[in-house]
This record gives sequence, structure tokens and C-alpha cells, in this order.
Amino acid sequence: MIIGVPREIKDHETRVGLVPSAVSELVELGHQVLVESRAGAGSTISDEEYVAAGAEIVPNAGEAWARADLVVKVKEPLPAEYPYMRPGLVLFTYLHLAPLPELTDRLVESGMTAIAYETIREKDGSLPLLTPMSEVAGRMAVQIGAKYLEAPNGGRGILLGGVPGVPPANVLILGGGIVGHNAAKVALGLGARVTVVDKNLNRLREIDDIFNGEVMTLASNIWTIRETIRLADLVIGAVLIPGAASPRLVRRDMLGPMKKGSVMVDVSIDQGGCFETSRPTTHTDPVFFVDDVLHYCVSNMPAAVPHTSTFALTNATFPYLRTLANKGFERACEQEPAICEGVNVHRGQITYPGVAESQGRQWRELAAVL
Repeated sequence: MIIGVPREIKDHETRVGLVPSAVSELVELGHQVLVESRAGAGSTISDEEYVAAGAEIVPNAGEAWARADLVVKVKEPLPAEYPYMRPGLVLFTYLHLAPLPELTDRLVESGMTAIAYETIREKDGSLPLLTPMSEVAGRMAVQIGAKYLEAPNGGRGILLGGVPGVPPANVLILGGGIVGHNAAKVALGLGARVTVVDKNLNRLREIDDIFNGEVMTLASNIWTIRETIRLADLVIGAVLIPGAASPRLVRRDMLGPMKKGSVMVDVSIDQGGCFETSRPTTHTDPVFFVDDVLHYCVSNMPAAVPHTSTFALTNATFPYLRTLANKGFERACEQEPAICEGVNVHRGQITYPGVAESQGRQWRELAAVL
């Protein structure tokens, strides 16, 4: 199989779909890997390293897409990449299609197959390809929040951990999953007072045990969120419904009573965001204010630490990519149910219910389309 690795073109997206060690293994298995020139530069991986691993360096994205049977990326295709879509091509990347009807249209019209990292699900319910970037984003959310709480960056001028005689910041985390757990770990380590809100009581019990009761846990409802957000200096949105749009837990009218200069970091923005006032931003222009509350809603947060993120992502994606390359798409789906869960679009049909329901569309079972 020919596997293409184009350079990412999203704003400040410096991750890359494969690292040299993965290229080497694919080549050993008899596959051909095409890497666009300088695709790994942002992750401090040189073309020479890819060549040494057995890859062929191609001069542009068009060739990486056109010659490939399977394209491996990090983020969803942008309009400049739409012309590369074609029937029979398999795309393996983060898609987050729920809030992107235009991209969904293009994928459907193209007749290609689109497999989303974020909806690959194992039998135990885990989301193995979402986990590494959720870990990165959860940990980053706290350090980003701490940065923007500083007065020169527009915040209240609060030191997250406080000092003797001055209380630490109040950090409110909405969602106790992978993002929320990692955010709580870092915030607590920096000395903040941390509250985690989740609707799953068993998950709250786990968090209470993990952190030995040092993190306050609250059951999620509108009243609880409205009351706790008033006291928060930093709010982290960490809610996930796999493949579907995020619920809007923080309403616009909740911002009025909040502290001026408080900070909201919406890690859920890939799926539309869990704050009513959220809108996607970029690393170039990352923040905006609503009612004197600073919002950070960058949809590719882990790209700020691309070396760490790229290697963490490839560690997780490579076993599935190897299966796809060795067995081909249809046999891989027959033998690996987790890969079937990842298929969002195939042969002109939406095959993932969360995407269809978020956009008010029809969908078909993958088995009926294969």
C-alpha cells in the first residue's frame, strides 16, 4: 500500500501524521511511504530522518495525496485540500465533523472513506486515539489559563497557586474524563483550589479517590454550574460526547456574575464547544472577551507542543494504521471492530450516528455500505 503524509496547513498546526520509527516499520512490512517535504519540520523531524527510515520525500501536498491509497494526517482537511479528495482514497485523521457540515458535504461528495481518530472505540468503551491528545490538552489548559490570568495578557492578575497569606486561584473543571483528570492533576500540583463537575457519579468517586479528597467534586446540573462559575478564576471546558456536538453547559447569562478578567478555556471547541459564547480561534489570534471574561478556544491546542504531541499521537495511532495498511480497509473493518467505529464517511454515506444527528442528516450502518 502507498501511504501519504502531507504537511499540515491549519494555522500553527505543526504536528505530523507519522514519525520516522513508524515509517521504518511500514517500509519493513513492504509498504511505500510518501512524506511531503518539511512535513515534520514543526515537530523537529527533518526530511533526512524520514529518508533514513525509508520514506520518499515528495515536493508538494498534491503528490502526497494523489499517489497515496491511504493518507495519514493530524487535523481535518481544509478547503485548499478538498480538490485532493477522490473515490477509493482512505483518510485517517482527526475529523471532528459534528460542527463542520461543509467538510462533511465534501467528504460525502468525494466518495472517499474518512476514518476519524476520535471515534475509534475499543470493546471496553475506551477512545484510544483521543486519549493522548486529551492528556496533552488537559495539562496545557491549566498552563494556558495561568498565562492568561496574568494582567499583561488580559486576566485578573491572579497567581494560580497564590502565596502565603494570599489565597490561590479557584479552578473549575467541567467534565471528569481524560481532559478533566489531567487538568485537575496539573492545577492541583500548582497549588490551585480545584473543583470538578461531572454528571457521572461513579467518575466523581474515582476522582475523589485518585486525589485523596483534595479535589472538590460536584454533580453536574445548571444550578451547580451557575453557582460555582461565579467564584471561578479559571474555567476549563472538558466535556465530550464522542463524534457529536458538545452540550452547551455554560450559558451566556452566566458570564455576567463572573469575576472580571477571569479566564475560560474551552477544550471541547473541536466539537463545537461547551460554552454558549465559544467560537473557534487560532494560535495566531487565540483569545477574545465576552462580558469582560477572557475566552481561549483554540481548536488545535496540542499543536503548541508539537514534538510531544506528534510522538504521543503516533504511539496510539500506529497499531491501527498498520492494520489498515496490511489488510486493506474492508478486511481491517471485518477483523477490527474498533476501526469500524472510526469510519465517519464511506462511499458517499455518513456512517457515524453522532455526526448525522448533530447535523440533522441521515446515516447508514457501515455494514450496509461496505
